[in-house]
Amino acid sequence: MERDRPLTSYGRWVLAAAILGSGMVFLDSTIVTVALPRIGTDLPSFRFGVLEGQSYVYSGYLLTLSALLILAGAANDHYGRKRMFQTGIVAFAATSLLCGLAPNMEALVLFRVLQGAAGALLVPSSLSLITACFEGEERGRAFGYWSGASSATTILGPVVGGLLVDSVSWRAAFLVNVPVALAALYATRPILESRDTKSAGHLDWPGSAITGLAVGGLAFGAIYGQQREWRDPVAFAALGIGTLATILLPFWMARAKHPLVPLELFRSRNFAVTNISTFLIYGSLYVTFYFLTLFIQGVLGYSAAAAGVAGLPATVLLVLFSSRTGALSARFGPRIFMVVGPLLMAAGVLTFTLIPADAAAWRLGQGELLPPLDYVTWILPGLLVFGAGITLLVTPLVTALMGSVPVRNSGLASAINNAISRVGPQLAGAVLFVAITAVFYAGLQQRTGLDTSRPEIRAAYAPLNPPRDGGDDRASREASTDAFHLAMFVGAVLLAAGAAVNLAIRNTPAPLSAGEVAAAAE
Repeated sequence: MERDRPLTSYGRWVLAAAILGSGMVFLDSTIVTVALPRIGTDLPSFRFGVLEGQSYVYSGYLLTLSALLILAGAANDHYGRKRMFQTGIVAFAATSLLCGLAPNMEALVLFRVLQGAAGALLVPSSLSLITACFEGEERGRAFGYWSGASSATTILGPVVGGLLVDSVSWRAAFLVNVPVALAALYATRPILESRDTKSAGHLDWPGSAITGLAVGGLAFGAIYGQQREWRDPVAFAALGIGTLATILLPFWMARAKHPLVPLELFRSRNFAVTNISTFLIYGSLYVTFYFLTLFIQGVLGYSAAAAGVAGLPATVLLVLFSSRTGALSARFGPRIFMVVGPLLMAAGVLTFTLIPADAAAWRLGQGELLPPLDYVTWILPGLLVFGAGITLLVTPLVTALMGSVPVRNSGLASAINNAISRVGPQLAGAVLFVAITAVFYAGLQQRTGLDTSRPEIRAAYAPLNPPRDGGDDRASREASTDAFHLAMFVGAVLLAAGAAVNLAIRNTPAPLSAGEVAAAAE
């Protein structure tokens, strides 16, 4: 069998542009989180409290990014992939500059909302550029490079953000996007324009509004509900609007002459299956890493830096082997990878349900040269199994998704999947937050006899956090561990459900190249 051929010069330009453009979006989703405490203390505000302003800086970006993804994906196919990609790069650089120069919290929130809208143009464009440029096994490898780079930027976001905030300023967390954008823009120069000429100029604006209400309503309701601990009716109203718009959407699409989302896309088995499994699997990813991060810091006592370092083994596996997995899935078909991958991930997550409440903490800066026994025993094995699973899954899922639709709809297909991957986790987290809170306070009441319905008790104790004002630390850790185990079990169930759904994938291996046919004949 012949070795993997290197990408062409043109292909390398396309891949560089796609990775740099989408990497800014993924990086900015996490890098700003580290800067939030400094933003809250440095920026004056005329309307928001500190915590309220910080939450809007974070959620405003995610909201417009999620709500506009599908519209941006359709515009990408209609008006030209290169044109929309370049527009997104310029807009993202401009809004990043505005964020970095914001004079107060209100201005920063506004600029973050605009930055999310610019980011919505970049992610679907990056994948559709790859789809239009590459074919067969080469496309699988390209998706692998893109997946590995995207995962690396997402994970490295907090590390880069911490270095910039500590050594320069929180403003550098935004301004760093400007040189990256210039490099991405330069990489687009040799790329040829491509678009869906069949439906160009017929963008479905009413369908866009309904889609924006559906995705935006569900995303805002889930985010705002968690922030307000489900005590504000605005969250339920937003969820209601999002649900009604979601129900209305297929009826509109069936009647529209040029629908934003053609219903025939969902007649493709692989397109439908990959989006359902994305909803389940990405919901699990959010649940697993969100609650694992809280647990190892709040209960086990890890520092924020140690918590970030602790998760690196899974990321390293993904970065190192994702391109190879992409090539293999293109050659043999994605089904086996998309079934075995989530099952391995589920097995890794289940090992976290064995972590005891009194596992020793590993804190950086105390002279340890090697990870302690508790990390090696309770956390590392699960992360390695999980990392092997996600390495098998991510690129084949992207390959199956993008191969399930015509190239002319590649931007829209990517946008739909990205919207699902962002809304699904928020909804899963919102539902599980209620269950986690109930389990924690029930366990705390059982162990201490405290009336956990009283506001002062809830102010002193929070799930997966150390007790405030010298409360019962052991009872809090044990109750938090029970809640954490529930979260990990739910995460594993979601992954197993994703694997079961992926059994329905229709295997579509790429045709062999002439060299591979000759090698097989020998």
